[in-house]
Amino acid sequence: MLMLDPFRQLDRLAEQVLGTVARPAAMPMDAWREGDEYVVAFDLPGVEVDSIDLGVEQNALTVRAERKAPVGEGTELLASERPRGVFSRQLVLGDALETENVKANYDAGVLTLRIPVAAQAAPRKIEIETKGGQQQIGA
Repeated sequence: MLMLDPFRQLDRLAEQVLGTVARPAAMPMDAWREGDEYVVAFDLPGVEVDSIDLGVEQNALTVRAERKAPVGEGTELLASERPRGVFSRQLVLGDALETENVKANYDAGVLTLRIPVAAQAAPRKIEIETKGGQQQIGA
């Protein structure tokens, strides 16, 4: 008789969502708009700034970071619950953003990106002409 562990599927689902030590899950992020720019914040606690790599290719922004083991070789690790390894996240950016002017800041384990909206994508008013020669401004 073949016995299946009923909880193995739950373990597999948890590994996909939360990741494992060998294969960490994607870095959590928040994104919002402030005036004429989008702001994206990634949680990267314990990551050295030198291990963060940002790049833009066409309309894809890639964030890659590595959290290394806190102890050296030959050290006995008593507990290992914090994920480590390489983290990666890719965002597809619209054509209305100025990808060449992205600004990045790393403070207290949070990587914050500011992506400006292109001037041609900003909202504007369109004038409407009438037969009497008077102009009205439409939204």
